Amino acid sequence: MRAWKIGALFAAGVAVGCAAGSPKTTAQSTGPPPSGPIGSPFSDRHVPDSGFSLPLVIDRADLRLGTTVQFGRIPTTADLNDIQRFPSVTHIVVSLPAWPATFEPLQSLTQLPEQCDLIAVLPGYPPSREAAEAWNYVNARLRLVVVVPGPPPNSTVANDLNAMRYLERVVAQMDEPSRSGFERLQRPLSFRRIME
Repeated sequence: MRAWKIGALFAAGVAVGCAAGSPKTTAQSTGPPPSGPIGSPFSDRHVPDSGFSLPLVIDRADLRLGTTVQFGRIPTTADLNDIQRFPSVTHIVVSLPAWPATFEPLQSLTQLPEQCDLIAVLPGYPPSREAAEAWNYVNARLRLVVVVPGPPPNSTVANDLNAMRYLERVVAQMDEPSRSGFERLQRPLSFRRIME
């Protein structure tokens, strides 16, 4: 009887040892790892972000409980209608890759829901006076922030910024922040430096 137990234990040990060394039998995906709205925590790939694409806006003076909706483009009239389904939308943040050249793409912003404002973050200086003036025709609760690489190239560009009624702030993204060259600017100026 004892020899039978020892033989059974030996056979079980051999079976466990063989199972541990055998190849995996589960299905494995050869494609890219699955990603969700915040990415995959198991992904080895690092997606660089300039810190400009979708900025988080925190206003200490705003004590409302609300929702911020963010776009990487100008929202359409349909987008603005859909937003009204969300509870307590207080801010819409729009980060644009370039300045709209005319007022035409901005027309949908006149349909902004009453209870919220729109914060637009624009890169660089306006390419033309028409592009700067286009924002003045938007009839909505609008706040503009312009992120620039340095001082205005000339006084005309500085004057165009000064004439923008919704321009709230100019943020200069510079390696060595300096107010030199911004003397003609009549809007609040901040500096930003991105560290690697």
